[in-house]
Amino acid sequence: MAIPTDALPRYITQANLQRARDVELLILDVDGVLTDGRLYYGQDGVELKAFHAQDGSAMKRLLAAGVRIAIISGRHSAAVHRRAAELGVTHVHTGVEDKTKTLARLDGSDTTDAIAVAGDDLADLPLFTRAGLRFAVPGAHPTVKARADHVTSRPGGGGAVQEICDILLIAKGEWPLAEP
Repeated sequence: MAIPTDALPRYITQANLQRARDVELLILDVDGVLTDGRLYYGQDGVELKAFHAQDGSAMKRLLAAGVRIAIISGRHSAAVHRRAAELGVTHVHTGVEDKTKTLARLDGSDTTDAIAVAGDDLADLPLFTRAGLRFAVPGAHPTVKARADHVTSRPGGGGAVQEICDILLIAKGEWPLAEP
């Protein structure tokens, strides 16, 4: 059943809503998607990352709705593991060179339609070939944006993941379209 277009946030298309209904696993990149992509190093060499609180609360809602979330990043980061643990995300893979191999180890039974991917750089493109729904952020590499089904209106590290989770939750009937 299609949700009336005038009841949807403007950034959601019926086609993407249809694709989102089948999603069982959301794969998220970190730098540029869960964060703004900038790298901060303290004087003692400690890496700092800033995560958006609204992204985290939306991820918790998505997990509660039964959609699995996996974080796959090319960079090692203790901060990512800490944030994922706070949110209840158990599939966290950092320092990954080949993201598709990591995806294959997560659950080889996932069909393409059951996977959504959010990325911003060329290293994320191989995952796009395994996904039924592909998301990019406004600051993504032009090739990534061109291959995405949806480019978020909000930036990476600034609510983009909340927007993605909302699309998935709306498609699954797990998010109210209006206040009671």
